[in-house]
Amino acid sequence: MTGVTLDDLKVFVMVCEARNLSAVAREMNCSQSAVSQHVRRLEKETGLALMERQPRGVAPTSAGRILQRAASDGLTALGEGLRLLEELRTGRGGCVVIATGATTIRNFMGAAIKDFCRAFPDVGLEFHTERSSHRCLDVLRSGACDLAWVTIAADATDAQGVEQRPVVSLEWVLAVRPDDPLAGESALRAEDLARTRLIRPPEGTSSGRQVEHYLGAHGLPPRATTTRATDWDTALLLAEMGLGHALIPAAPGLVGQSADSVRLIPVTGIPSLDVGWAARQWSALSPAAQEFAATVTRHVGGA
Repeated sequence: MTGVTLDDLKVFVMVCEARNLSAVAREMNCSQSAVSQHVRRLEKETGLALMERQPRGVAPTSAGRILQRAASDGLTALGEGLRLLEELRTGRGGCVVIATGATTIRNFMGAAIKDFCRAFPDVGLEFHTERSSHRCLDVLRSGACDLAWVTIAADATDAQGVEQRPVVSLEWVLAVRPDDPLAGESALRAEDLARTRLIRPPEGTSSGRQVEHYLGAHGLPPRATTTRATDWDTALLLAEMGLGHALIPAAPGLVGQSADSVRLIPVTGIPSLDVGWAARQWSALSPAAQEFAATVTRHVGGA
């Protein structure tokens, strides 16, 4: 039906429901002949009679009823689709899907999520938790999410196919108990970590690889006795329990935790950890997704 227009189908459905050409013409503020032309065009395309005259108006034939049902369903679905697109365009609805690490919401996004939900109550938020930034980027490339909060990839392979926007650079700190011999230090160097029972970042993550590289350069290769944590919150908890010294990035949420139970000592010599947003194509994001990213950026950037 290459010659059929959307208006043809709309008018045909109106005629089927009103069963009167003149009534439809009045509603459309056009001539009865113009209404008839829409019906005739459909009949020409289908090769079937779609309307039959009756003493008081018209009625769809059996073929017309088939087309009426199909056109009505299609127009309803199209209207719903256009409504959803309008919600996406204006930011009044839809859903934003975010891939994150295990501790991202607690340490970076809590206040921003509350502000966003107050400002956009009709927009849904869906979070996919992944073990590493590499996995978050894989999920992003697959199209399963709109945004990913990641360690900004310097590796060309990780960065391929995505646009990255750094938000904040995190310095490294060592979390120790207040009664630990190291608690009186105002700062430590990377080589000073030889004196620690080190809890290192998770293996296989961007932060873990970065730390291993620089600790290895200072003569601190991985040791069997070194404790590893699956995430930053766990590392901090282990340090609070006195089970080691946690090397963690100074994320806003982590710095605010456990102020009485641990001391956070700056560690110099390890490059800061750049974290922020990644998207497949920033300009293609919905307004709601762009606003969510901007809300988090305002909160974290100003922390």
